[in-house]
Amino acid sequence: MSTTIQSTPETATALNQLDQLKQFTKVVADTGDFVSIKEFAPQDATTNPSLILKVAVMPAYKSVVARAIADGKKSGATGKALLSQIVDDLLVAFGLEILKIVPGRVSTETDASLSFDTEGLINKAHKFISLYGKEGIGPERILIKIASTWEGIRAAEVLQKEGINCNMTLLFSLAQAVACAEAKARLISPFVGRILDWYKAKTGKDYAPAEDPGVLSVREIYAYYKKFGHATEVMGASFRNVGEILELAGCDLLTISPTLLAELKASRAPVPRKLSPDMAKASTINRLELDEKKFRFLLNDDAMATEKTAEGIRVFAADTLKLEKFLSEQL
Repeated sequence: MSTTIQSTPETATALNQLDQLKQFTKVVADTGDFVSIKEFAPQDATTNPSLILKVAVMPAYKSVVARAIADGKKSGATGKALLSQIVDDLLVAFGLEILKIVPGRVSTETDASLSFDTEGLINKAHKFISLYGKEGIGPERILIKIASTWEGIRAAEVLQKEGINCNMTLLFSLAQAVACAEAKARLISPFVGRILDWYKAKTGKDYAPAEDPGVLSVREIYAYYKKFGHATEVMGASFRNVGEILELAGCDLLTISPTLLAELKASRAPVPRKLSPDMAKASTINRLELDEKKFRFLLNDDAMATEKTAEGIRVFAADTLKLEKFLSEQL
């Protein structure tokens, strides 16, 4: 993580909010639109099937799609296998372009249909690492995104022992976060905005940023990790507004859409640090003892986490199918 210098009203007049945030949080671009990434100079970038689908259909990226199709055809596969190969090649193609811009890592997501298939997830991760390796990119610059199911967490445990770093996505609860940390996942991505969406839909209430259920969830996870010495990084994700981001200033990483990055860059209001390891270690949170039975019960007992995890898997799987349909039309 970068330096922990806190911004002051004096420095705030000189620095925009994005630059202030970068003083104590690693800023990550949440997009597949690598052209837009350059403007904000993030350390890392994350992608997912929905983001890749959004940019793949844009004329500006026609050459990237064409290259993925050409690479896929070289595999000799046909039918469904060919489409699956082209999707993998396309995800890696966008990742390669992003890595030309960011100095750090890119997150590439596994197929959501594999979310309950530990062996399938391990094999897919190996395939992505191989595809990147053929282009001269080592595993240290790649994060393999895996849904935070029990099976996904077990896959991450194996991959981390092999030196393949994992970004655990579709994470909505402390139980998921603790299981990921105990599996020694490199990074987790708790979905702030989707948690807020669920609570707003259920209660009909609006929430101030400091009371935002998604913000509170990430604060709890961050406090747990720092108090109990877990090395897994916390990267808040899926933001709905700048207020959520500012309430998590000081989190290890935050992955932010270009729209919200632009808002931060346009403001020079002060950005006080809200999270730090020292503050977290003073937390009264208790250690959670987990095994598979306890994990499944706690996840089932949390209606929000259960529903949003399932919904996220369905949406990403559906967008992968849409991406395959688009690519089949290009063949």
